[in-house]
Amino acid sequence: MSVQEYREKMSTGKTKRQDHEHQEQVYLFNWVAIMERQYPELSLLFAIPNGGQRHVLVAMKLKAEGVKSGVPDLFLPVARGNYHGLFIEMKAGKNKTSEKQNVWIEKLSEQGYMVEVCYGSDEAQDLLTSYLEQPKMQFVGKK
Repeated sequence: MSVQEYREKMSTGKTKRQDHEHQEQVYLFNWVAIMERQYPELSLLFAIPNGGQRHVLVAMKLKAEGVKSGVPDLFLPVARGNYHGLFIEMKAGKNKTSEKQNVWIEKLSEQGYMVEVCYGSDEAQDLLTSYLEQPKMQFVGKK
């Protein structure tokens, strides 16, 4: 099933897109599964489960394990151009980044990572494609 077919299936009938950001991220990972042959590095893209509503005990446990508020939603640990990797904060509709997210975006950027906010899976797909088409970073001492 193509991503477009999946989107059509999810947007018809009684299915409501209540959690827009979640659904856009699902669309993105369906696209990733399709595009991994063309861009094998996409297999390294993963989600950082630091958002969403949780039971208070689960939230306490995750905080104790090191989960931090404001960290971007996705990470691609692939160096390209002048960047060590790519963090993506997914948004949908008119959602804006929080102050904690803005702090993380700034700090990660200062450390040599590309950090972008994408409004929907289409923007994230375009970003991932353009990022992966940059030249590979050259590492000292590695052939």
